[in-house]
This record gives sequence, structure tokens and C-alpha cells, in this order.
Amino acid sequence: MNIIRKRGWELPESEATPEAVFFNRRSVIAGLAGAGALLAGGGFSRPAFAEEDPSASLYPASRNEAFTLDREITPEKVTSMYNNFYEFGSHKQIASAAQALKIRPWEVQIDGLCDNPQTIGIDDLLKKVSLEERLYRLRCVEAWAMAVPWTGFPLAELVRLAAPKAGAKYLRMETFLDPDTASGQRASWYPWPYVEGLTIAEATNELAFLVTGVYGKPLAKQFGAPLRLAVPWKYGFKSIKSITRFSFTEERPVSFWEEVQAAEYGFWANVNPEVPHPRWSQASEQLLPSGNRVPTQLFNGYGDYVADLYKGMEGEKLYM
Repeated sequence: MNIIRKRGWELPESEATPEAVFFNRRSVIAGLAGAGALLAGGGFSRPAFAEEDPSASLYPASRNEAFTLDREITPEKVTSMYNNFYEFGSHKQIASAAQALKIRPWEVQIDGLCDNPQTIGIDDLLKKVSLEERLYRLRCVEAWAMAVPWTGFPLAELVRLAAPKAGAKYLRMETFLDPDTASGQRASWYPWPYVEGLTIAEATNELAFLVTGVYGKPLAKQFGAPLRLAVPWKYGFKSIKSITRFSFTEERPVSFWEEVQAAEYGFWANVNPEVPHPRWSQASEQLLPSGNRVPTQLFNGYGDYVADLYKGMEGEKLYM
């Protein structure tokens, strides 16, 4: 008999966040007002794929019912048209600009302290894994939230493929670097390329998910095609987009936003309502697109999965 274990964070599918509402740190308030006006006037439209994705036949994938929601899925027309993707600009309306990203050919390099270093094309990687759909909350550090139906595979599968050595303590991830295509990467004040990192324990946690699709089809470019990360117990900036490299290291990597402003954006970035951002409270979050405010939950409601990862780490700044 298949017994589905219910967790405290689980939401009804009716409450997941739509696909078009990723908001910029500097314009969240203005953006919420603009999003409301667009929704009221029917101004959101669904962008077409700039090119046919050769993985399209893999979607939709079967839903993993262990990962469900207590809120409605956010509409795709919202999440696909309002995105954070600093490679294409520091504003939210980057969906059109992101269509310049060339996602084939796309190679992923796996290197560092592992027994199976390799460079593999994204379509060859997809042949080595089984795709599934998961409904996840997404909580931005800016205090807005949505719920998204991601399709992909556990990050642990890539870790197993790489076979990390005993000395590997962290997984460093890096996105593409192409300032000719991505105008945001011409901004010299940012430390390109975008880098993020997890401990090996975090990377192999069952929640850590490599995303290749959304809303039952291949991942649109503005979401970070063709391969991005989803770690739903952390603030959204940890979910690196358009990944090209995974490196297993002994030394903790310095992440993109940590290098930009370590006093505000740290390595761990775990969600905690009791630890405010230096410039705003994290006690509540604004659901998009409704604008309703609800209490923030520790670890974004996923504590049953991840709280044990941080036992004995009281000296670390786990919530920034």
C-alpha cells in the first residue's frame, strides 16, 4: 500500500502561485501595483517559445504527490511575465529580453572533487534521469511568495552521477557567461557569472530539485532554461538559473549576492520569520497575485525535511 506522508507545510493545490510574478528587490512595491493593474486589464500575455525545445516530448511528467501545496498554484501568465533574472536586467519585465538566450547546444560541466568529472549536453543528461512534477512554494527575500509546478529531477541524482570524493563538502554552481547575449552581464559592478552553493548534505536532501520544466512543458527562458535549481526552504535568490557548471569543493563558495552585499544576503539564506532583512521584516509574506499577506513559516514551511541539516550550527548566520 502506498502511504503518503503529510507534512506541516503542505498546501492545497488550489493555493499554488501563477507563473508570471518574480519581483525585483528594488521594485517590489511598484511591481505589485503594476501587476495588479495588468491583471485587471488583461495585460499579461503568454510568451511563445523562441525555438522548439527538443525535450518537449518529455512533458508533462507525472506529478509526485508527496510534494503538494496548501495554496493555489500561481497562474502562469503572472510568473512567466514578471521575473528576476539579473543577467538580462535588474527590472522584472525581462521575459522578452531573455528570449535571446540560446539554450541549444547547452553543455553542463561537472568537475572538482568527484570521481566522474564530465561535460554533458543537457539532452544527454535528461536521458539519465527520470522527470517528475513537484508543487513547491517559492519565497523571495523581498517578502513576496508564489507556488509553482516545477518539473525536473532531484539534485541528488546529479550528485550520484558525479560520485563526489570524501573531501567534497560543498557543491558550487555557476551560470552561463555571455555578455553579448545577456545585456545585464555588461554591468561591471556585478561579479559575473552568477554563482551559488550548497553543502553536500543540502544538495542531497530530497527537496533539492533541478528544474527543466514548468507548467507541464519545457522551462521557458525567463525561468532559467534549460536547467535551474529549486530549493524551496531558502529564499529565492539561492535558486540559480541557467546552470552550466557543478563543481565539488572542500572550500565553501562565495555566492553572487553574498559577494555583492554580504551584510544582507548570506550563504545560507534559510527562510525565518523571526530574522528580519536589514531593511524590512520577514514576519509575513505577500501572496501573488492576490496581494494577500500571510505569516511566514520557518524554512518556508519545509522544516520537517530540512531542520536536521542545521543542528549544532548556532554560530552560523543561517537565516540571511
